[in-house]
Formats: sequence, structure tokens, C-alpha cells
Amino acid sequence: MARRGGRGWYGRVLAAAVGVTAVAAATSVWSAQAGPVESRPGRVEAAARPFRPHARGPTRVPVSVAIAHASDRGARGVDITVDDGPDPVWTPRVLKALREYGVKATFCMVGTQAQAHPDLVVAVVAAGHRLCDHTVSHDTTMDTKSESYQARQILDAERMITKASGGVRPQYYRAPGGAFTPYSRELAASHGMRPLGWNVDTKDFERPGTDVLVATVKQEISNGPTVLFHDGGGDRSQTVRALREILPWLKRQGYSFGFPVR
Repeated sequence: MARRGGRGWYGRVLAAAVGVTAVAAATSVWSAQAGPVESRPGRVEAAARPFRPHARGPTRVPVSVAIAHASDRGARGVDITVDDGPDPVWTPRVLKALREYGVKATFCMVGTQAQAHPDLVVAVVAAGHRLCDHTVSHDTTMDTKSESYQARQILDAERMITKASGGVRPQYYRAPGGAFTPYSRELAASHGMRPLGWNVDTKDFERPGTDVLVATVKQEISNGPTVLFHDGGGDRSQTVRALREILPWLKRQGYSFGFPVR
């Protein structure tokens, strides 16, 4: 989701996350490097330093450290991504809307939310959607914190989501507010989680109205395939209504739905 000021929901999530301990990082060092990558408008990351795992742990097949913005369905593909859940009210409604139009999405889950609602994580997986690590507590200042803090946020969330899902691991990592660092990208990639960006930010968290959300997607889909919605963090009724309008519209325009590249 786009970086923005503090919100009460995230403060509560952050408080709930205090005391979560770090899980082990990867056994092997994956030293692939990436050049400067713009993680959000007006901000460009510094060159990556060699990745240094903090502790031993289970081996993962590494993926690219580059932030994914493309669809596995090619130039006419669209990737729906849904952040900040799972939420007991809105996740089922988002799932229903996606099911009605036969669309699969990527759910970027906050670790404490996944831990609190494992039935919803299982439902997401059972419906054929993919999982994404969105950290333990959705701290949008991740890029200002120490590497050990970043590691705890990413790896503890991976553990929480995997446990809640019954063993299905996240395939992507999305930094809260786009607060990627070279270290966090390499750490996630070494655990098989491709760093995931977005091309169209609906800003549905601001609740600007369903018509505005639909218009934003129609106007900005030419920017790229990855569209950002939310199922957590507040009232998402506008999001659900917008999905019911925008999904059939995208199909009429000749788009197909897929997943972000890995």
C-alpha cells in the first residue's frame, strides 16, 4: 500500500506485534545484486550490499531481488493484489467478488492478522489465490530500521502466514508503504519471496467513493498490470463494490487475470 501517515489500526497491530521473536534466516547466502530500484515516487534505493543472513534456517529456492511489476499473463495481463488482511468482515466479501468473476488474486497479509484468522488464510489458499508477506506489523518506516528489525518483521510474518495456511508459504514480499531496502529485498528473495510492487494504487484506504476507485483503475491501468486494493484496515465496502465493477470491465477490454512474475 502507499505510504501515508499513522492510522489507529496500524498502531494496534504494531502493539500486538511487540515481542515477536525472529525465526531463522536462510542457510545459504544468495548474493545476487540489483541496481538502484525506485521503491516509491521520488525515492531511489542505494546500491545493495552483500546479503548477510542473521542465523541458520531452512533452505529456500531464491528468486529475483528486483521488485516485480509485471504479470505472468504478459502485456494484457492484470494482477489484482489485496493488502492488509485477512479481515473477518471484508476478506470473505472480497473473496466472493473474485469468485463471481473467476479472478485469482495475490493477498498480501499482515502477520498478526494471519495469526488471528487462520481460517481466512486457509480459505484464500483453497480458492487458488497466492500469499504475500506484508510484515508482522505493517511498519511503513521499515526502511529506516536496522537489518535485524527488518529480518524479524519479514521472517516472523513468513512463519505466521505459513503456519496459518497449513504449510503454504508466501510467494512474494511487499514492503509496507513501499519501504523496501536492498537488504529486505535480498532477504525476502533468499526465502523464495519475490519483492512485489504495484502500478495502480487505487487509494481505497482513503474511501474516496466507488466511482473514484473505478475511474482510477480505468485511467491508470496503462501504467502496468499490478493493481492495489485492500481488505484490511477499515471499512472496505467501496473496495468490494469497485471490484464488482472493474473486474468485468477489464475483461471486456480484453485483459486476462494472472499473478505477478516470480
